[in-house]
Amino acid sequence: MEKNSRDKIYISRSLEEKLRKFLSTPEVIAIVGARQVGKTTLMNRLYEDLPGPKAFLDFEDPELVALFEEDIKAFTQLYVKGKRYLFIDEFQHAKHGGKLLKYLYDHSNTKFIISGSSSLDLTVSAAYLVGRIFVFELFPLSFAEFLAYKSPELLPILKERISRGIPISASLHRRFLPYFEEFSIWGGYPRVAIAENEEEKAEVLKNILVTYLLKDIRGFFRLASESGFQKLVKALALQIGSLIQYSELSQVSGLRYTSLKEYLSILEETYILKLARPFFTNKRLEITKNPKVYFVDTGLRNYLSQDFRGWSHRTDIGHLVENVIATELMKREIPLNFWRTRSKGEVDFVVPVRDYVIPLEVKSGVVKAVGKSFLSFIERYHPVKGYRRHPGLAQERSIKDIKVQFLPVYGITALDLQTKEQE
Repeated sequence: MEKNSRDKIYISRSLEEKLRKFLSTPEVIAIVGARQVGKTTLMNRLYEDLPGPKAFLDFEDPELVALFEEDIKAFTQLYVKGKRYLFIDEFQHAKHGGKLLKYLYDHSNTKFIISGSSSLDLTVSAAYLVGRIFVFELFPLSFAEFLAYKSPELLPILKERISRGIPISASLHRRFLPYFEEFSIWGGYPRVAIAENEEEKAEVLKNILVTYLLKDIRGFFRLASESGFQKLVKALALQIGSLIQYSELSQVSGLRYTSLKEYLSILEETYILKLARPFFTNKRLEITKNPKVYFVDTGLRNYLSQDFRGWSHRTDIGHLVENVIATELMKREIPLNFWRTRSKGEVDFVVPVRDYVIPLEVKSGVVKAVGKSFLSFIERYHPVKGYRRHPGLAQERSIKDIKVQFLPVYGITALDLQTKEQE
């Protein structure tokens, strides 16, 4: 955690190091993510450290966007010509951004760094920039980033212990767990993390939601029913970790099936929620195509359900902890898949790794044994290893010659899961 030149708190983001590696390449860098996740702050951080000549533009300025769209040559003369770097924040406000940015890219030697709050808008832009753009997603803080801000001396210990398989003592465990509980309740929006009290945190989450509804939803999507959209979001907040029942959601929200599917897509495109898809190899044996729903930020989810109580007072603790693990997987670009059979046997997450998969179960209580569903998955797919996350200490067991690790819920910060792309 540092302070930048504007005397604002800066929470270090893991994406920053990755982006710096691409600042010397010719491709456009696009940073996408929900509002208030820190895109502008991260861009300012990069901008301040780069040599000139350079410029930083904000496309929330309608006059600037009008010039960009109506007179690209004048825009080039004013802001592109002679610049080594051009940063454009809130790029989604440009209706034909991809086509015009392609023109700028093809007619200059400037390095472009842009941001946007909707994956749909940047996907459209990327279609014009095939071979010319790298797209990076910025999410709310991961637990590692959150812990690095809250207690920077603890994070290196956690990473070292988990990555090397060194047991965490009970006394150290008692220091980590409250941070994870706080993280699960208030989420990872940077402005929420730095808020000084719970009242301020709740107010920040309220403003994030209102801004999202006003700017993204009203500004970029023409909805048939804004009221239905809000009812849908609140209903989904009460169903995290559960299979989506379209008929039930349609009845609660008053939306028809086609509108319901469209609105779910919008919620995904604007980084409010993520749908987990079923994993299966045998369609006759394994269930339904209905997805499960998780919120990208549990703080926003808890604001929607108006429940910021601690773990000991909650009835949804199991689903909440499961949602946090889902967000940690998202932030590491691990696809969300679950396994569920017709007999309702279920494993929370199935992580693809090269030519095999790893089962990952999440429990809100301390566990010492694997359940029937987890055992069924092992018997059917024979993974090389498996994980169970719980609030207890680490242990390891051999189940049918397969190593199953019982790890603390906060241990997901260690890089112990590797996807096909990461190995």
